[in-house]
Amino acid sequence: MTVTLLLGYTAGSHGATTTSNLTVNTNIAARASLNLGIGTINFPDADPTTVPSIGATENAVSVTARVRTGSASVATLQVLAASDLTSGSNTIAINNVTWTATGPGFVAGTMNSTTPQTAGSWTGPGEQIGTFSYFLANSWNYATGSYSATVTYTLTAP
Repeated sequence: MTVTLLLGYTAGSHGATTTSNLTVNTNIAARASLNLGIGTINFPDADPTTVPSIGATENAVSVTARVRTGSASVATLQVLAASDLTSGSNTIAINNVTWTATGPGFVAGTMNSTTPQTAGSWTGPGEQIGTFSYFLANSWNYATGSYSATVTYTLTAP
């Protein structure tokens, strides 16, 4: 009787393993981005008897407010007119201009040249989309002329 013995050896079945950790850091700062759909609005002339409130020809104006802030922080959108509406030495009080608002957090108001007016408010980060529609109280007491004023919107993300 013959007996055969086979011997085997398998290399590499017990390899070496090692690990290493990587720490990932970032600093996310507060940010704000505001986009008004247009940069100029116009109120056409109208008879004050039949049209007591004139809508801007560009109504409704789109507005997009984006903020990156803390989850419990309140972001605000404020508007302040630089002056009354002026045409040479003639003026129309800026508080004759009002706006309505659509969209979450956006609010209606009246223009002011001394105190910033709130036009929107939101808690936490995100994007808010809405519209503003502008109106001028019409009056027989306005002197003729081409009137203008600059209005500044400020979006703050604390």
